[in-house]
Order: sequence, then C-alpha cells, then structure tokens
Amino acid sequence: MNIGRNDIIWNYLATFLKIANASMLLPFILKKMPAEMVGIWSIFVTISSFIVLMDFGFSPSFTRNVTYIFSGVKSLKSTGYEVLSEVNPVVDYGLLKGLISSMKYFYRRVALIALFILLTLGTFYISTILKTYKGSHTEIYICWILLSVITCYNLYTLYYDSLIQGKGMIMKDKQVNILGQVIYLAISITLILLGYRILSIIIAQTVSVIVMRFLLYRIFFTKEIKEKLENSESKSQNDILKIIYPNAVKIGLTSLGGILVTRSSLIIGSLYLSLNEIASYGISMQLVSVIAGLASIYIATFQPKIVHLRVEHNNKAIFRIYKKAILVMLLTYCVGGIGLCFIAPFFLDLIGSQTSLMPVFLLIIALICSLVETNVSMSGTILLTKNYVPFFKASLISGLAIVLLLFLYSKIWSLGLLTMMLIPLTVNLLYQGWKWPLTAYLDLKNK
Repeated sequence: MNIGRNDIIWNYLATFLKIANASMLLPFILKKMPAEMVGIWSIFVTISSFIVLMDFGFSPSFTRNVTYIFSGVKSLKSTGYEVLSEVNPVVDYGLLKGLISSMKYFYRRVALIALFILLTLGTFYISTILKTYKGSHTEIYICWILLSVITCYNLYTLYYDSLIQGKGMIMKDKQVNILGQVIYLAISITLILLGYRILSIIIAQTVSVIVMRFLLYRIFFTKEIKEKLENSESKSQNDILKIIYPNAVKIGLTSLGGILVTRSSLIIGSLYLSLNEIASYGISMQLVSVIAGLASIYIATFQPKIVHLRVEHNNKAIFRIYKKAILVMLLTYCVGGIGLCFIAPFFLDLIGSQTSLMPVFLLIIALICSLVETNVSMSGTILLTKNYVPFFKASLISGLAIVLLLFLYSKIWSLGLLTMMLIPLTVNLLYQGWKWPLTAYLDLKNK
C-alpha cells in the first residue's frame, strides 16, 4: 500500500482543477442564467446529494474491505479486523471475486430504487418548487429527468471507486478525475455560450461520468486481474454481504445524519425563502464546500494507508498522519476563508453576476459550521478504520434534531439564512463537534 507524495500531489491537482472549474464556470452560470435558475440548480445539486444515502454506507465499507483483501487478510469480519502475522501475504482473489460480485448485486438494485424515487417523489418536489418559477417548466423537467438518470448510473458504478481506492491507486484515480473535470468544463462552457443554460451542465456531467467510469474500469480490471479472478473460486456472495451489512448500515445511518446536518437547511429553506435567497445561499455554500474538500484532501489520500497500518497494528504512524491532517485542515480554512470573504465578492461584482454571495458575517458562520463538520468527519475516518461505527446513533439524532428545529422555527418565527446556519452549528457543538475528535485523539494517543 505505497501511498506517498505523488498521490498527495495528484489529489491536490484534481481538487485544484475542480476549484478552477467552479471558478471558470461560475461566471458563465451567473452571467447567463437568472438568479431563479441558479436557485433551482442549487436545489438539483442538493437533491442529488441525498441519493448518496441510497448507498447506505456500503461504499466506505466495501472500500475498506477491498483494502483488507489487498493487504493480505484471508477473512472479512463484521466487527474489527484480522491482524497480519505473515510478511508479504498473498492476495486471496477468491475473496476479492466474491466481494466484487456482492458489490454488483447491491448497487444494481439500489440504482433502480433510486431512479424510481427520483422520477416520482423527486419530480413531485420539483413541481412544487416550480409554482413560483417564471421560466420554462419543460426545460427544468427535461434537465431533472436527465440528471436523475446519470445520477443513478453513477450510483450503479460506484463500486469502481471502491476497487480503485481500496487498492490504493489514488494517483490513477485522480488522473482520471482530472480528465473528467476537463471534459466537464469544456462541454459546459461551450453549451452555455450556445444558450443551453442549465441543460449545458447536465449534458457535461453525463459525458464526464461515462468517460471516467469507462477509464476506471479499464485501470482496475487489467488482463492479470481478470485472469486471476477467472481462475479463482468465488467466496459466497451472501456470506460477504452478511459480514459487511452491520457496519454498512451503521455508516448509512451516520451518512443520513450527516446529510441532514449539512443539506436539510437548503431543502427546508427552499419551502420558505425566495429562489433568489436560495441562490445566494446555494452558491455561497458550494464555495464553502470547496474549501472543505481541500481541507480533507490529506486525510482522504491516506485513508487506504491508514487501514493498512491498522492491520499492521502501527498506531504511531496513524497518529502522525492524523496530526498533519488537522494542521492542513486549519491552514486551508484560514486561507480559503479569507479568499471567500474578501476576494470572491469583488470577483462576482467584476463579472456582473446576477447572484451575490451572502454577507460576510454569514459567510464566517458558514465557514465555522463547515470547519466543525470537517473535523468530525476526519475523526470519523480514523475511527472507521477499526471497522466499527461508534457514532451512528449520535449522527442520526443530531440530523433529526436539526430538521425538527428548522421546521419548528419556521412555524413560530420566520426562517432566515442566519437561522438556517446557526441551528446546525449549535446542534453539532452540543455533542458531535467535540466528542469524536476527542475520541479519535485519545484512541491514537494512548496506544
């Protein structure tokens, strides 16, 4: 599991290009699309993010078990992990074959269920939002259907990511991601200039996803891998799913809580605020999420390595990685926050954007809220490598509490942008914001 400087560099390049894409595409979106359409696009992005929940925690569980297999374990466990006792262990391709079969079985069914939900309940929700929309409803519905289809195809092929990342092929994964970003940017800008507006982004996303999935398949399933898999007897698909199921469900509940914490504000707020306000909030939070993504790069790059170090029982090395990851996170939020608060608004005015960012004091609150969430996520990454999920109940309770408080506040008082951010921040700080970072620190420090 050789992950080092090159993997980090390629990960930063991929994320930088993603930011560059957003920076280069945003002027075209804000200048060519009215604020109402930008608001609808923000809602599209948020709803699509909820579809990640359909994975229900199986993706990180699959990825972690792929790493276990390539590290040399001979059996998978529902809780805990097998500590290696031999040097240079051989990969059990029968176990890998059974795991791949399990992933295909799971994602095929999940993608079909997700597509049904998007085309029924999702379409009904979109129709509710469009009651006050003055533009073409047909255009929005076409875009929604296309987005639903490509989102579910992406979900169906999610096991490619588990295989590539679980094997530690971070550099290859990011190289493909960079190519996909270039394709996405080129198609988006071209079609926006031709007047296709929101449809431009959907088409670009479709082409980009298909190309990336094709390349990831070719990278992992080499001739050697295919031959070894064909010549191996597959372990029971049902047995593997039963082993993965307990922790996957817990991670799924954790993800549900996390999505409720980070995304419910926009979904609920869209029912009470104008599309112009939602547009401002949506664009601001997209830029904040870019900073969060940059802050998480270091820990994300070394995740397969941390899993490998777990089975080698090398907690000191994990602790060193974790401390560096925290430092990278803090520096990123400081630099990125300054840019977001004082440079981004000037840039938007310069290009004549029809949509503005939130006021600076709201941006600062959004950054603090995101920093707390990123820190919790990083500590969760460390704890999950032990193959147990201690925080799923707390995450779910926090998410449900935020949803209830948002609805309650909207009924008693008027729901504003400040409230949409303060409620999640307050709930997080009451427990999760300090509990899991402290737990991860003590777990590594004391061993």
